[in-house]
Amino acid sequence: MKVGKRFKTASEKIETGKVYESTEGVKLVVDTANAKFDETVELHVRLGVDPRHADQQVRGVVVLPNGTGKTVRVLVIAKGEKADEAVAAGADIVGGDEIIAKIQKDSWFDFDACITTPDMMGMVGRIARLLGPKGLMPNPKSGTVTQDITKAVKELKAGKVEYRLDKTAIIHVPIGKVSFGAEKINENFVTVMDAIIKAKPAAAKGQYLKSIAVASTMGPGIKVSYNK
Repeated sequence: MKVGKRFKTASEKIETGKVYESTEGVKLVVDTANAKFDETVELHVRLGVDPRHADQQVRGVVVLPNGTGKTVRVLVIAKGEKADEAVAAGADIVGGDEIIAKIQKDSWFDFDACITTPDMMGMVGRIARLLGPKGLMPNPKSGTVTQDITKAVKELKAGKVEYRLDKTAIIHVPIGKVSFGAEKINENFVTVMDAIIKAKPAAAKGQYLKSIAVASTMGPGIKVSYNK
């Protein structure tokens, strides 16, 4: 496989096969990031569970102490007082039936997260097949179907992320930007890892954490350990 000069230069600073302490690994990610833009740092965790079984699913949300570094455009689908509450809380777009129709007819997805109230879920369900594949469908488990609109909006704006097991038993989560520096990224790393460990299913047998890696958008993956 042909690799670019930037990637090759970064890879030369990483010892092949070595598993770094998390603080050292995160520092390496920051030191080896050499793209011309502020790269996102991602955490990849392989778990010893079987995603085919419902009792071995791992999913949840966590608010990163230092945020994600990304400006999140929040859509709230609500009516009446809850719509007013959403505006006051700082939601970027607020609407009801007309927003649902816009998504349906125009395939409009100019937002990063969607929140709604329980009474609107019947209508939002009509566009579930459009929102679902994009990861935008509101869900009570992720706190995006709620009566507490203010809390939901503020958490998303502050850097709330969802972690979820994929079909290959790996969780992928953004944990900040390279510009944050190693210390802040590591704080976010610890927060997410703590949440994943607490979410361990009772049905999970054997080794739960199979492997952990951190990487910047354009950089190589660095294997790290996590011993809290």
